[in-house]
Amino acid sequence: MDELLLRAPFELREYRTMMSAYPTGVSDVTATDDEGRRRAMVVGSLTSISLSPPLIGFFPDKMSTSWPPIGRAGRFCVNILGTHQLDLCDRFAVRAEDKFAGLVHGFSPSGQPLLDEVVAWMDCAIDRVIEIGDHWLVVGAVEAMGRSGDRDALLFHRGSYVGVAGKEAR
Repeated sequence: MDELLLRAPFELREYRTMMSAYPTGVSDVTATDDEGRRRAMVVGSLTSISLSPPLIGFFPDKMSTSWPPIGRAGRFCVNILGTHQLDLCDRFAVRAEDKFAGLVHGFSPSGQPLLDEVVAWMDCAIDRVIEIGDHWLVVGAVEAMGRSGDRDALLFHRGSYVGVAGKEAR
């Protein structure tokens, strides 16, 4: 077995490389802020926390400029992206004044931006936010959800976007 053993202390780069071996799903978290502006951020850390009550979580970086206005909104919609939506991932992963410019979309039951043709979506109220290391743990109470057929989810693995079974995304 070709194995490299690293013990603390180790370089942050080595830790990041190690974690990249674990594929993560890609989602866009959207919200309408208190001024009525649409906000969005890409999340690769979405996780189910509880079935009863239904709670999900994600981990925005404390340095994120997208998270604060979403947090102040008090609610958000998780849009789970499909392999056909790498363009939306790219759009929402950058800093921009209006990430939604020219984009047609719907709205979740609570009025949050709901992206067209996503694999699935969850409309959530913020249950709590907990400080953890250099990130926040945002816990969302799922109030409504939906699915769009049997599309493959977009994954991030070893520094690249892929589909299920390692299929190239696009």
